Amino acid sequence: MAENSNSGGIGGLYFIVGGLVVVAGIGFFLYNGGHLGGGHSSSTTTEKTSVTAPAPAGSTTTTTTEKTTH
Repeated sequence: MAENSNSGGIGGLYFIVGGLVVVAGIGFFLYNGGHLGGGHSSSTTTEKTSVTAPAPAGSTTTTTTEKTTH
């Protein structure tokens, strides 16, 4: 009978690909700060910045920027 000499290499390939999938999953988990689902953040930060600068003819201009982080 003829033997398939390539059958032993396939198991090693499956092992390597499986390991890469696990490493990618762990990397994704750490990249998201340990949160698997979206929109379930427990902290909210709001930052307001106001800049007042003199404008021509003695008037003043105020610019307010608000940044909200979830």
